[in-house]
Amino acid sequence: MLRTALRNVLAHKARLLMTVLAVVLGVAFVSGTLVFTDTLSKALSSQSAKSYDGVAVSVTSYGQTRNEDGQKEGEVGLSQQTLDKVRALGGVASVSGRVSGFAGVGDESGKLIGSGWSNKGSNYAPGKDGKDPRYTFTAGAGPARADQVALDKATADTGKYKVGDKVRVATNGPVKEYTLSGVFTTEDGAVSAGGSLVLFDTAVAQDLYLKPGFYEELSVAAKAGTSADRLLAEIKPLLDPENTKAQTGAELAREQAKDVEKGMSSMNQMLLAFAGIALFVGIFLIYNTFTMLVTQRTKELALLRAVGANRGQVMRSVLAEALVVGVVSAVIGLVSGVGLAVGMRSAIESFGAKLPAGDLVIAPATVVAALVIGVLVTTLAALLPAWRTGRIAPVAAMGSAHLPATAKSLVVRNILGSVISLAGIGVVMLGVSMGGDGRMVIGAGAFFMLIGLIVILPLLSKPVIAAIRPALQKVFGVPGKLAAQNAVRNPRRTAVTAASLAIGLTLVTTLSVLGITMGKAVDRMSTDKLKADYKVSMAAEGMPLDKSVAETLAKDPAVKAVSEQAAGFLKIGDGFRSASGVNPAGIGKLLNIETVSGSVDSLGKGEVLVAEKTAKEKNLTVGSALPVQYDDGQKATLKVGGVFKDLEGLLSPYVLDNKILAAHSDDQYIREVYVNTAGGASKANQQAVVDALGKNPAMKVATQQDMRNEMGGIINMMLNIMYGLLGMALIISVLGVVNTLAMSVFERTQEIGMLRAIGLDRRRVKNMIRLEAVVISLFGAVLGVVIGIFLAWAVGTTLAKAVPNYALVLPWDRIGIFLLLAAVVGVLAAMWPARSAARLNMLTAIKTE
Repeated sequence: MLRTALRNVLAHKARLLMTVLAVVLGVAFVSGTLVFTDTLSKALSSQSAKSYDGVAVSVTSYGQTRNEDGQKEGEVGLSQQTLDKVRALGGVASVSGRVSGFAGVGDESGKLIGSGWSNKGSNYAPGKDGKDPRYTFTAGAGPARADQVALDKATADTGKYKVGDKVRVATNGPVKEYTLSGVFTTEDGAVSAGGSLVLFDTAVAQDLYLKPGFYEELSVAAKAGTSADRLLAEIKPLLDPENTKAQTGAELAREQAKDVEKGMSSMNQMLLAFAGIALFVGIFLIYNTFTMLVTQRTKELALLRAVGANRGQVMRSVLAEALVVGVVSAVIGLVSGVGLAVGMRSAIESFGAKLPAGDLVIAPATVVAALVIGVLVTTLAALLPAWRTGRIAPVAAMGSAHLPATAKSLVVRNILGSVISLAGIGVVMLGVSMGGDGRMVIGAGAFFMLIGLIVILPLLSKPVIAAIRPALQKVFGVPGKLAAQNAVRNPRRTAVTAASLAIGLTLVTTLSVLGITMGKAVDRMSTDKLKADYKVSMAAEGMPLDKSVAETLAKDPAVKAVSEQAAGFLKIGDGFRSASGVNPAGIGKLLNIETVSGSVDSLGKGEVLVAEKTAKEKNLTVGSALPVQYDDGQKATLKVGGVFKDLEGLLSPYVLDNKILAAHSDDQYIREVYVNTAGGASKANQQAVVDALGKNPAMKVATQQDMRNEMGGIINMMLNIMYGLLGMALIISVLGVVNTLAMSVFERTQEIGMLRAIGLDRRRVKNMIRLEAVVISLFGAVLGVVIGIFLAWAVGTTLAKAVPNYALVLPWDRIGIFLLLAAVVGVLAAMWPARSAARLNMLTAIKTE
């Protein structure tokens, strides 16, 4: 029986090729993901460990904390006195203090070099030998004066800077010019991530990022013969335990390695999820393939039963074929996955990211996973066809080439599928009723709904395809009529083929509808609520602007109105609440603040505006007294001057004059500055704002369209990534259509010969096969689109309250493209089967059994 199974595998290479490709794609995605993430994780961990070579103990400051009254307490960082105490310990060889923050370097045209979020500034901390062990200089030396900086080699090369050149560097304030003292190489993660690293003199860095005389971190090197653990025990008593954390360099390296692994896990899970979808779709193709192969060999299998093979042996022979296919596919998929991992690395680096060098990691777990997945998926998919094979009676099989499902089995299947589908829809609706907490419930319901629909697809296929048969016959004549009849001749096979397309289109449609809807909501928010010509913010997402930005722009004659949007906190009742500090004179001209009661002008009187939702929750109205505690612990009572309609994403629930907030905060966080210019938005006025800011490379001046595109661009990028990942599932679906049509042609060889004999020419035979493919493809696609829209609506209801201006948008243009692509998929998938059918010899075909 084993020899028989191997012979059958070799005898049906063409049929099994599609199955092998489907499994290879899925396994390649899984193994490629694991190899890529393992390789990157190890490289990042090794890089992190290198940066702590020679560090026996690391001390990190938590910064200031708040007491029960909300007042800040504790030191800001680690003082010079603490560093001196640590240095005085007997086992300490050297101590270097570190402080860091954002720093952007402009090229010769003033454009920011590197990715904004990974542009970093730090201090150069030389030891007794005059060198800083973290950096190796290829030219010049570290900064020794306040007007000097050093640059990493990649940044210096990009900006074409040489030692002695003037370099424009920006932090979160006005851009400043420094002299380049040296160029260095480093293992710093910011540089590896495609950013830049600027080294300042220590006093300059402290003044920029923390406070004169204070550090964020101390790196301690031990003398020969002194253990890191012993040194750690000596250092801890010198520190404030509530404000600092001390650990050995080895512990810190291990901790960062875990952080790297944790950070990689989200990407790993996302990629594996899409690999799982591809494999799930592949199961339908494998199931179909083995069902067709078993049908082809009905007489052969019956003969084996007749000569003594029992049901178990026949079943095991089919499973043995699946096992061989699974092992071969898994091995090819594993090798392909390694190539995919290398390709993923190259693709990421082509976008400007610099990944750390490291050897390719092919873990034993990856090899085992590839083999297990390949074999398991193939064997499970072939299990039902194999079980059916074992149930074939020798005499019945010898007399029939086709064994259609019994009416009883289809009735049971339809009842079961209907129950599962309705239960899934019920669970989805339960999730909808739960609001924002119901997304996981909707996901579970969607899974059962899809499974149920897959089960009842044979029942759905007949009436749906029967409904379009007249149109096909009218437009395409006899080939159209025959194509519709052939599509429902074997409803099980049609259903399984359409199911793979339906799953892919369900996911694509759901993501598209949600993505477009979210994009439109953001666009409406920008259009309806934003009146400013420009928004000034840092190029590095999340970095605060310096307070001088708004002051500088307010003095420019081209600027008509300006207001910062400063984030702060007010302690109201027993907790801190988010507050926005704005310029009362300009905010009304820059944002469309609709008041329910009171007036925006009340901000100029020192009063507070409260968002409508918050006002209802706190029972506040115009004139209400609002006791608050500021950031510095001082208490006051504010008068409510107005209640406005919520502007989530633009303003906090509490809005007041920023002069009041700033008076109670030393380090206020200014997210953005809104600007209106004389004459409105234009390229000239935009350039005037850029010039007023000193052509600062670390700041971006965005137009209203830029602001709309900012969020829309993120959504579109995410959608494109999803489309790319789901493309694999659709490719497998195409293979399924090819396989189904090929088997359909094989089964109908005699019939096609008869059709040719009575006058159906080759062109019409090809059209018949093509139309059959298009019908099956569109049936699956339409089903997927309908389910996708339903699920997008369900998920959207859970987002509606959290997203202002949310309203479901159906992107008919994209849906039309999806359906058109499904039809094209059908035509392309039918090319080989249609050509094979048209080339059949009529006489030979008629004689075929």
